[in-house]
Amino acid sequence: MKSILLASLCLFAGLYPAQAQDAAVKKVPVAAKLIRGPYLQAAGTQQMMIRWRTDVSSRSRVKYGTSPDKLDQQADDAGLVTEHKVLLTHLQPNTRYYYSIGGYKDVLQGNADNYFMTLPEAGKTGLYRIAALGDCGDGSPNQQLVKEQLIKYIGGNYLNAWILLGDNAYPDGTDAEYQSKFFNVYKDDLLKKYPLFPAPGNHDYHDTDISAAMAQQTHQTNYYQNFSMPSEGEAGGLPSHSAAFYSFDIGNIHFLSLDSYGKEDSAYRLYDTTGPQATWIKKDLAANKNKGWVIAYWHHPPYTMGSHNSDKEDELIHIRENFIRILERNGVDLVLNGHSHDYERTRMISGHYGPAGSFDPVKHNISSSSGRNDGSSNSAPYIKDSIHSTGTVYVVSGSAGKLGGKQTVYPHNAMYFADADHGGSTILEIQGNRLDLKWICADGVIRDQFTMMKNVNRNTRNLNKKGSSKVHAPK
Repeated sequence: MKSILLASLCLFAGLYPAQAQDAAVKKVPVAAKLIRGPYLQAAGTQQMMIRWRTDVSSRSRVKYGTSPDKLDQQADDAGLVTEHKVLLTHLQPNTRYYYSIGGYKDVLQGNADNYFMTLPEAGKTGLYRIAALGDCGDGSPNQQLVKEQLIKYIGGNYLNAWILLGDNAYPDGTDAEYQSKFFNVYKDDLLKKYPLFPAPGNHDYHDTDISAAMAQQTHQTNYYQNFSMPSEGEAGGLPSHSAAFYSFDIGNIHFLSLDSYGKEDSAYRLYDTTGPQATWIKKDLAANKNKGWVIAYWHHPPYTMGSHNSDKEDELIHIRENFIRILERNGVDLVLNGHSHDYERTRMISGHYGPAGSFDPVKHNISSSSGRNDGSSNSAPYIKDSIHSTGTVYVVSGSAGKLGGKQTVYPHNAMYFADADHGGSTILEIQGNRLDLKWICADGVIRDQFTMMKNVNRNTRNLNKKGSSKVHAPK
């Protein structure tokens, strides 16, 4: 028996060279494959987090620099992980960086198309572009077309950020749905170039293992697993110490990303005005009154008659009756929501907290103008200044994926414009004291737009691109 065993070992040694024998003893490392990302999170003036996912555990390395041909800096994480999170720090504000991602011995992705820009310093004016996508992750042809037209509109310009208005992966917000209907859709264009600041919707609190009620309390859902939020004030604003809600600055614009469905301390919702989220909002707004623009966004709209009815759903009713008063008295300029799978937009309004039937244009419209600033009749920009500081425009933009649905009383009485037949995304273009919002549809048509301005000479300054008529103060 011993002679047979010895002969077998000699035969093995003869058939396989020494290197193969060593490999048989040592486990050959399997090269990691990129299955998600890269995507940009927790952006700031001097930092950027780059995230990606691999199929097997590996170490993380990001090489970066201000030229695609010279990635002369690097950041490493020695942990063996599949969820890679590398925070780049000590960056220069408002500066373009190119980058590559991978492990210590390989590069998974990195070329001249992998780049980002850090955020401009808080308070600095410039031309800034921010896109808003609501209810996007359904994997529909509409989602793809909306994305394509947004990218076409951007062209060679940079998108300083894009924000999500909730319901980011349908129907349950599972990791597989996020992969196929969100990350796979946006990976080659939006995700790797432009910082993303999300907000959750009710579908992001669905879970196949626990009840939605439990998920609202624990926040243990894939939404919170997949995104990293700047909740410690690293992107500006007051630290919230919560991934559910946070604020950030892009130049002279202050944003608040809010959670309209989850619960804090297992009890308090957004509309509970003494709860942790509302308490933080009051403090954050008070600390940021000196910003040029203040914009808040969350999922559930206070006004809508699209696929949802703001006169019948508890969340929407309570937000309108209790919460938006906080925003209005603190001078918030614009509110962006999703939830209804259409587009709806008010004039500049204030003081309406009741059902749709109680909306009084004379009482609640701060301006009777359309705000379109396109040379059509009564289209002057909305004007705010230190004397006339009240007024907010409310926009529902929930058709970046899901589309359609109208109540029998569509549109809501507060709306100047509404469209449930076309999908689209919203883009903000803000330069100094001028804000322009455009709704870019899946067919490339801009079906609605408005302009808001602050502290201008309303009697002499010409704001109309197409004509030469002077702009007068809106009524």
